[in-house]
Amino acid sequence: MTTRLLLVGGFLGAGKTTLLWESARLLTSRGLRVGLITNDQAPELVDTAFLSRCTVNVSEVSGSCFCCNFQGLLDAMSKLREEAQADVLIAEPVGSCTDLSATIIQPLKEECLQRELVIAPLSVMADPVRLTDILDGGTAGLHPSAAYIFHKQLEEADIILISKTDLLTATELEALKERAAQTFPAATISTISTKSGEGINTWLDDVTKRSDSGQHLAEVDYDVYAEGEAVLGWLNATVMLRGEPTEWNAFAEALLSGLSQRFDSMNASVGHVKLMISVGESFLIGNLTGKGNTLSIRGSVPASCESRLTINARVQMSPETLDTIVRETIASTGKGCVAATPVAWRCLRPGRPNPTHRYDHVVVTKEI
Repeated sequence: MTTRLLLVGGFLGAGKTTLLWESARLLTSRGLRVGLITNDQAPELVDTAFLSRCTVNVSEVSGSCFCCNFQGLLDAMSKLREEAQADVLIAEPVGSCTDLSATIIQPLKEECLQRELVIAPLSVMADPVRLTDILDGGTAGLHPSAAYIFHKQLEEADIILISKTDLLTATELEALKERAAQTFPAATISTISTKSGEGINTWLDDVTKRSDSGQHLAEVDYDVYAEGEAVLGWLNATVMLRGEPTEWNAFAEALLSGLSQRFDSMNASVGHVKLMISVGESFLIGNLTGKGNTLSIRGSVPASCESRLTINARVQMSPETLDTIVRETIASTGKGCVAATPVAWRCLRPGRPNPTHRYDHVVVTKEI
């Protein structure tokens, strides 16, 4: 059985997880069996909890990025191929990772014939607001070393996938596509909106036919790369919320708004804050990808006395400060009427990237 791998990279907050959800739905409607692979520096991922609500199998590689745990990625792929008989695997690397072509795609290409694997072009999603600022020579509100990672992700992409196109007019979008094509001439420039669905089928048609993956290797300074990851505090937690009957949609919005106000008051750049609140089979997803105006909530849960909160935060500050702010804001949002009991809680600073493999050349593969 031949399986096609779609690797979807991109900086924190670009919309990768929503694209995986929509892609799995659309590919399943085409009669294909799909498996999803999530990745993070720690367990308790909102992405995994969210995607597990799909009608597809999900495998999580946590504790390290794909490049530093290459065997973990291979094991996840093998598991999904065996259990789900997957025709298509879609993998989402950690949002602060780059050098994917050299550390993931090239070694995978060596495995292609042995594993009956076809690797689609590397797609890198880019938030249009951050992309515009990067093209203007700015840092997209990020630490300069984090902005360096953003730029390197685009530099190695086979396909640059401009996301959230519903935020732009048609004229603005065309201008942004032209600028991206001029700066990164080796990449295909595509556009999507996961909100409206526009462009997703076109992108899927492209990546399910092409196999020209990993055509570009970026020159990456690992000292700058390591600093770009280390400036972020990294929090993953799952918390049981219990108390008086509570409108959880309002709670989620208040929690994200409270966090945004704390971060903005410190001028702390937000990579992303994601949360999921579930009550039985109902769930909502909340996102914050920058200042308060990026806050969004989708889905709905009924008012109840108990819910389960999973929250992930990537913010430019020390882990200790991030830990304190999240704990205090959850408590203040509950206003003494909702008790928060942690089920799992991890706060950390990512270590220096140490990839299992790092190729200095593009591997040429034969068609399977």
